[in-house]
Amino acid sequence: MNALTPSRPAYSAQATAFLKEPHRPFIDGAFQDAKSNEILPIENPAREEIVAQVQAAGEEDLDLAVAAARRAFRRWSVTPGNLRARVLLSFADILDERADIIGEIETIEAGLPISMSVPTIRSLCGEVLRYYAGWATKLEGATIPTAANGREHLDFLVYTLREPVGVVGAILPWNAPVGMIIMKLAPALAAGCTMILKSAELAPLTAELLAAAWRDAGGPDGVFNVLHGHGRTTGAALVRHPGIDKIAFTGSTAVGKEIARAAADNLRGVNLELGGKSPFVIFPDAPLDEAIPVAAMACFLMSGQNCMAGTRLFVHESVKDEVMAGIIDASENFPIGDGLRPETFIGPLISAAQKKKVQGFIDGASAEGARLVHSGSVPAGAGHFVGPTILDRVTPTMTIAREEVFGPVLAVQTFGDDEDALAAAIDDTVYGLSGSIWTNDLRRAHRFVRRIDSGQVGVNVHAAVSPETPFGGNRQSGLGNREFGREGIEGYLKTKAVSVNLGPR
Repeated sequence: MNALTPSRPAYSAQATAFLKEPHRPFIDGAFQDAKSNEILPIENPAREEIVAQVQAAGEEDLDLAVAAARRAFRRWSVTPGNLRARVLLSFADILDERADIIGEIETIEAGLPISMSVPTIRSLCGEVLRYYAGWATKLEGATIPTAANGREHLDFLVYTLREPVGVVGAILPWNAPVGMIIMKLAPALAAGCTMILKSAELAPLTAELLAAAWRDAGGPDGVFNVLHGHGRTTGAALVRHPGIDKIAFTGSTAVGKEIARAAADNLRGVNLELGGKSPFVIFPDAPLDEAIPVAAMACFLMSGQNCMAGTRLFVHESVKDEVMAGIIDASENFPIGDGLRPETFIGPLISAAQKKKVQGFIDGASAEGARLVHSGSVPAGAGHFVGPTILDRVTPTMTIAREEVFGPVLAVQTFGDDEDALAAAIDDTVYGLSGSIWTNDLRRAHRFVRRIDSGQVGVNVHAAVSPETPFGGNRQSGLGNREFGREGIEGYLKTKAVSVNLGPR
């Protein structure tokens, strides 16, 4: 690999001041010192330097947060929907106003390029909040005509109420912390739930900025609480706590299974958004001028640390050479480096451990017979960088074709006919989160859409996410309600049936 000249933009004065502040739990509307003495050092993965020290929450802190959330639930759950909506709309406006500082901190702690972090906060995060603010006034039940069942002489009114499930414990990943928080927070609070968030242990700082924005938006005390800590301790305690009514989790399939087992002991509801191994299928009649650059971006965006990443490329043998040449050319033109550089497209991986894991997948694929056809240059010096990597001659049984890498690694397979493509793209994976097919044949497109067992499928588009469009996975990519859309808020509601005896008919 050729080394690139590193560039280290200075932190803004506002970011520098924030990093020097104490970083503590946010409980019952206030930041307060943790009862635990554990400190988590937070690293800038682009520079391999510690930028902040975070106070991890212990079980006493968790008890305080649960008590606050339960007190707040009694008020927030019966707050009229229009008043909940007003707070969420104010919250969205403040996020818009503070997008620059929140995005900068997200880039510093998670490595996400600032060219993506700031616009995502200003557009998607704000719009998700506004979308669910609209739902807060539309949570309706139904009246139900019923059979007499031996009470023919009586008149009954039967109706349903849609009520919030209660206190939600949310556990989130580090790859895009702000967006991940808002995806769960917006529908939960719109529904009338309260939340205790266990921030991402490698990227917890933006959760504090969101907590401060919630407070400044007039959010009632105790409705949104933030705890820092390790997943194996703080996260596990949150899942086990008897005062939690539902767990909302985004992360790896392995950890999701552990959460489901622990939640089952208390018959607690779970909503799990898990891993993916999304196929990107290019047929010979595809619009290649569109498909090729999108294939490169679908895999390498966010350094591949993205559950929707199109890491399995299936390309028809007749157009393989053109597609491969185009993806390699695109990959060579993706700027890689410190995410604070405005031109950066590929930032660092989150940690040295993740870099080692991804490199192990690449080395293992070569050992199994895949051919390394491209390995992108990375900056010299510090930083957990892995360049865009392309592996050809991948077969369905190889580890690289079956396991989620969570890094910028594209595994390429070819096919000769539609059934070959279906078998490879669908049958050879346990995942079912996202994917896309690229063709101008309308009949082929609709046949594939019906056959692919995943929560989201794109035709001539990949990972099209919007607040209105349900998102989630099948099989080992998810469990429970979808996120986004109406289904996103349904996961935080329960149904109560009410039967009223109106007396004799």
